[in-house]
Amino acid sequence: MNYFVLVIFVATYILLIVGKINRLWIVGTAAGLLVLSGAISLLQAFSFVNWNVMALFAGMLILADLFIDSNVPAYLAQKLVSRTKTAVWAMLFICGLTSLISAFVENVATVLIIAPIAISLANNLKINPTPFLISIAVCSNLQGAATLVGDPPSMILASYAHISFDDFFWFQGHPGIFFAIQAGAIFSFFVLYIIFRKFKSKVGKIEIIKVNSWLPTILMISLIASLAISSIIVPGADYLSGTLALIFALIGFSIEVIKKGPVRVRGFLEPLDWSTMLFLLFIFIIVGSLTPAGIIDRIIELMQSMTGSNVFLAYSSIMWVSVLLSAFIDNVPYILMMLPVAAGLATSLGVQPYPFYFSLLIGASVGGNITPIGASANIVCIGLAKKKCDQEVTFKQFMKIGLPFTVSAIVAAWIIGWFFWGNLV
Repeated sequence: MNYFVLVIFVATYILLIVGKINRLWIVGTAAGLLVLSGAISLLQAFSFVNWNVMALFAGMLILADLFIDSNVPAYLAQKLVSRTKTAVWAMLFICGLTSLISAFVENVATVLIIAPIAISLANNLKINPTPFLISIAVCSNLQGAATLVGDPPSMILASYAHISFDDFFWFQGHPGIFFAIQAGAIFSFFVLYIIFRKFKSKVGKIEIIKVNSWLPTILMISLIASLAISSIIVPGADYLSGTLALIFALIGFSIEVIKKGPVRVRGFLEPLDWSTMLFLLFIFIIVGSLTPAGIIDRIIELMQSMTGSNVFLAYSSIMWVSVLLSAFIDNVPYILMMLPVAAGLATSLGVQPYPFYFSLLIGASVGGNITPIGASANIVCIGLAKKKCDQEVTFKQFMKIGLPFTVSAIVAAWIIGWFFWGNLV
């Protein structure tokens, strides 16, 4: 086992958890040290990067920003709120819309779309917006695992396991991850109702925002339809999803240039989340170095010693360990590290790896809801509470919503998931 690679990996994780240094500098330095030290070659570093995921993420990033700029999400949220009578139902409707959008738009982008409406609603009702913002973050994290395009971990899993867009809904004759997530969502929404039921203020008249353009919505729907159809026509095409995302993003961006001109479009490009793109690229390199270093094999051996030959115990252990660890660490490097572990564990038990993959994705995506540092959407939510509302969100405040929400969602998804996929093994 290459201990230098292990030291770099552990140090990277610790620094990311502490959060005192810019996370892009941390992973960029770590990837650079691995190459410069000779632990991995430049060619290996290039091969570790999943370029299909990078293309898919980049395309969705551009489309999501066009979607936000169109005002369609804000329009839909305000329409929903205007049809409610009390604050509790207004917020539950907003959480429902957050869930719908987050199944197809990256979680941070979803929070940025919906948060201003929640803040405006809280201000109108003269109540603290913090519970509303936290609920938006946890709902977006939950539903990010529901589809292939919902969040980077879903994209990574799909590419690694050669799972198509349609497989998230129906897999080998069984309900897919989407339905396990919805089971979790139903139970977690009961938790949100219990938390929000004290907010009985009447919702006043809501001024409906004007839609700038329906084109980004049409492009998003067209991309989703194309991913679904193409996965049937040409199953297993490695770079198809990323290519389609880039094509639709290019169409949207080109129309934006024609409408607004190059100068104004330059202003659109600047706020795009390029740092997350680079973070993802460097994480691919860092985690990719673990396999040739022999570290993944050691983790597989440890998991085998924990679960023995019990497949249900292995399935459960992967999910619940993922929940606990993802409460404190970023789920992107975690799921990249654990996918080969899940595959190796399945091979050692002589079973298909897919139930392990699905439990890993659910645990890693939903576990981030427990603490304010467990997911990027949570951190953005806290930042908005401070910047827009002058509210400090404490660990205790976040966990009062995040913990019961997570436990209810995970228990439901864990049980229904085994019911769906137990006989796949």
